[in-house]
Amino acid sequence: MKHFFLKSILIFLLVLFGGCKKNETVSTDKNQAVANEIYYAKGLSIYKYDGFSVVKVSNPWPKANKDYTYVLQQKGAGIPDSLKQNTIIQVPIKNIIVTSTTHIPSLEMLGIENTLTGFPNLDFVSSDKVRNLIDQKKIREIGVGQQLNTEVIIDIQPDVIVGYGIDNNNPSLDNLQKSGLKVILNGDWNELSPLGKAEWIKFFGALYGLESKANSIFSNIEKDYNATLEIAKKATTKPTVLSGAMFENQWYLPQGESWGSVIIAQAGGNYLWNNTKGSGSLSLPFETVFEKGEHADFWIGPGQFTSLKELSDSNPHYAKFASFRNKNVYSYSTKKGKTGGLIYFELAPNRPDLVLNDMVKILHPELLPQYELYFFEKLK
Repeated sequence: MKHFFLKSILIFLLVLFGGCKKNETVSTDKNQAVANEIYYAKGLSIYKYDGFSVVKVSNPWPKANKDYTYVLQQKGAGIPDSLKQNTIIQVPIKNIIVTSTTHIPSLEMLGIENTLTGFPNLDFVSSDKVRNLIDQKKIREIGVGQQLNTEVIIDIQPDVIVGYGIDNNNPSLDNLQKSGLKVILNGDWNELSPLGKAEWIKFFGALYGLESKANSIFSNIEKDYNATLEIAKKATTKPTVLSGAMFENQWYLPQGESWGSVIIAQAGGNYLWNNTKGSGSLSLPFETVFEKGEHADFWIGPGQFTSLKELSDSNPHYAKFASFRNKNVYSYSTKKGKTGGLIYFELAPNRPDLVLNDMVKILHPELLPQYELYFFEKLK
């Protein structure tokens, strides 16, 4: 289990240390949709009609070659024949099962966390509000990762199951659909734009009939994010940044098109692998990373380590990096929920404004003198 957890941390680091979409419209039969109000998320579109909405998920996993269309039907509303072959969900829903910790903050921000009835790997949940519900036995354990317990879920009978895909193979979700349950895919984790990840709160807003509230929450995040971008432009230096750590004789670090690389750049930093193509992970020998990163000013996101001693005990060669010697190593692994779940994994995709603030504070502390780090902490 420990091996699985450490590997999960490294993989999730690469996902999190991962544009605007034009405002288009579509029409269905004689109904005219309100313009798509999704601006940053590349894999999500929501078109609102009279009595129903059409949700399109186009990129639920890397290189997905299939789009998914869901129809959210209000009570008593008619649906055009051309849409009836798609999954139809009656809204507003009253209860839900989600399968990724990144889904939970949207429920909490919308004030509907008490509608959550099941989740896999309950110990990974960090939210205090949701942990209280778990302690009260109001949320049931439904499996591990993508290996869901279909019998428990069928017994719960949720209005909707929000799943995610690593690829086009998810037998658990397929079996649940065959059992008559409503499954809808969420691709927030596959977004590259920091604001694109956060915009998926509108996905949950549509399911609950809370579109206005979701729009307002996202607008505030967008406003704060853009305000910090303007502050970051005042930086007069561009510190170099190293990331990642060793796992099974390879150093895993984010590729240059990941959202974390984007945030470092926007915060006025120079991520040393920012020119690499792709949004996943690089797997490099220690010697290659050391040659390029030995003199990096900062080391941000060193895997699961929570102290400099843990780092050097794990691998004495870590102490050779200038960022280690200068005590400029910052990690999110020190801040955990009650049962050990990392707060960063759960909340960071929904709050890129806080992540950007942290990056600016780390790289250019003079620009945010009163701000205190939210996700990250300097290792001692």
